[in-house]
Order: sequence, then structure tokens, then C-alpha cells
Amino acid sequence: MLRVALTAICMLVVGGYSAWSQRAHPILAIGSLAPDFSLPGVDGRVHGLKDYAKSPILVVVFTCNHCPIAQMYEQRIERLAADYKGKGVAVVAIQPNDPKAIRIDELDSSDVSDSLAEMKIRAQYKRLTYPYLYDGETQQVARAYGPQATPHAFVFDQQRHLRYEGRIDDNYRVEQVKAQDVRNAIDALLAHREIVATHKGVFGCSTKWSEKSAASVSAIQKIEGKEIGLNLASRSDLVKLRSNPSHQLMLVDFWATWCGSCIAEFSDLQDTLRMYVNRDFSLVTVSANTPDERDGVLRFLQKKHATSTNLLFDSDDTAAHQTAFDPSWDSAVPYTVLLSSDGKVLYKKLGSVDILELRRTILANVPSEYVGFHRYWTSNPDKTP
Repeated sequence: MLRVALTAICMLVVGGYSAWSQRAHPILAIGSLAPDFSLPGVDGRVHGLKDYAKSPILVVVFTCNHCPIAQMYEQRIERLAADYKGKGVAVVAIQPNDPKAIRIDELDSSDVSDSLAEMKIRAQYKRLTYPYLYDGETQQVARAYGPQATPHAFVFDQQRHLRYEGRIDDNYRVEQVKAQDVRNAIDALLAHREIVATHKGVFGCSTKWSEKSAASVSAIQKIEGKEIGLNLASRSDLVKLRSNPSHQLMLVDFWATWCGSCIAEFSDLQDTLRMYVNRDFSLVTVSANTPDERDGVLRFLQKKHATSTNLLFDSDDTAAHQTAFDPSWDSAVPYTVLLSSDGKVLYKKLGSVDILELRRTILANVPSEYVGFHRYWTSNPDKTP
């Protein structure tokens, strides 16, 4: 469930910072000069602090792709940049996480991770126009600023002294926001007034520092150490499978070892399971190979560390097995179906899947505790919180 994802997996920070992170990565002190940076952006350019020298106020927001809280703020950052552009305020977003330090199950609320290439995918998908820069390679800029979670905002005056740092506002649920902390700080600086509160505790997913990469490697090793199973499936088993007895969101992948397209997408589907393993989601692979090819099928599954539920047709009557699952399916593999908990078809593809489209469909339908998380994956970006 999402509560688990936000607390145990994403290490949610609410109203303050973890003691360890504060000691190891102290926050830039109020009054400090803005540390310089030179970072690649999703626009293909390299951005530096000097590029914003003419702006009377600079807002630097550390945010990312994978965190569901950060996702809730993408359009708020977009609106912030648009609303204050005419007043000369520059807004720059920086992605601080080291992608190698993110466990794959920490991607349980995202379609992609936090690499620069994946940032470009997110910016295009959500039509983000503000500068979105990548610091995951060295994290030198993040270490200088000390963001504790995503998002974490830093507001600098014309002399580039830090005047406010902390949360953007007081609630990730946009409909419940009461305090506009970053906007209040900007408005005070524009009016040459003192900022009442120079710090507000952030909430979101903890910064993924490079020293956490060992945990990511360990998680993969645990996956690779699991025993891989393969069971024969009869026509009646496939009829039952179609009704989705798991009562979870279930992805069913029909494939074969002789199918090049199936092989090409197999790892992506396994990664999808690993991403959403802590959500109410399951993956079943069904091989259309004949039973006498079981050893070869199992070797392939073991090579791919396929921790999904794995089935193999129990006879060479392939057509009958296909019809048992879906009477309208009489063609080739790969054939992929996403079923709701009550057996409704949410996604169906004959041929190679669009993995981003599939993951976004999963995220739009997997159970969560806040409708905004679903809305993020279904709404027009202009209407996204």
C-alpha cells in the first residue's frame, strides 16, 4: 500500500529531517551565498548560477522523478515559475538523487527512475518548461546545498544570500494547502520586507545519497538469489486465470523462447514487477512453448531471475489454450493483458508493449490512499496538482 511506500520505502520525512542526514549532509545556513553550479538540463543545455545573475530572486528547488510527493509538486513549480517570471524571479529545479542508490522497489510510485534520460521523459510527458537539472552523477551541488528530501526549496535574494529554505507549502494535497511558504518568502523579498519564517521543515522522499548504493546492490542480489518456479497450466487453469483469482491488479504476459519480441521486453516486465512488488500488484508469465521444452523455458526464466508466477502450456494445443484465456485471441505472442482486481481488462496489447504506457496504466489503477496519486497518471498536465 502507498502508506508503506511513503514511509518504509521512500523514507518519508514529515516536519523535519532525519538526524543522520542532517549530520552527514548539513543544510546550507540562512545568510550563506548560493553555491555555484554547472549542470546539464533536460533541454540539452548546461546551466550555471551565472545564467540567472539578472534575476532579483533565485529559487532553487531540489526535486526528482520517482517520489510521489515530488510528483505532486511538479505543476506547482511550473505555476510558480510562470507566476513570477514577469517579476524577474528565476526558478530552477535540480534532481539530486544518485540513480544507483535507488532500490528498484523505491520506484513503486513512478514509471521511470531519476537519470537524466528519464528526467527528459518526465519533462516531456508532463510538459514541464522550467529548467530541470541533473546532479545525480557527482551530487556535488546537492552536498553544497544539503536538501534533506524532495522537494526542498532554497530562496536567494539579489545578492544571492539564502533567505529561506524548506517546504514549498504545507500540504502535498493541493486542496488542503493553507500556507504558501515559498511564495510568501518571494513576496516579502520583492516588497523589501523581512521574511517571517526563514525555515520550514520539508516532507517527501529522503535524498538518495551515493553512499546508499550498497543497499541497492544488496536488493538486486536478494532478487537474484530467489528460487525460480515453473508450473504447467491446463486450459481450465487459464480460464481461472482470466477471472483473476488473485484479486490484485494482475499483469499476464504470454510469451515464448522462440519469440524475439517476447525476449526483448521480458526484462522490462520483470523490472515492472520489482518496482511495484510492494503494491497490490502481481505478474504472471505464461509460456506458449510445448511441455517438452520445459527445461529450456526454465533456464531462460532463471537467467532473467523471473520472480513472477511462471506457467507453461501443458499441451501442444496452443490454440485451445489461447482460446481458454481469451476467445478473441487467435494470433501470436507476445500478448499482454492487465486485469483489475475484479477481472476487468485495463490494458491489452498484441505485440510489444509500450512499457511507459503500461506502467502509467498500472499506477493509475493500483490502490492508493489519495486520489491525487491516481489523478497524476490520468489527468492533463495543466490540471495536475
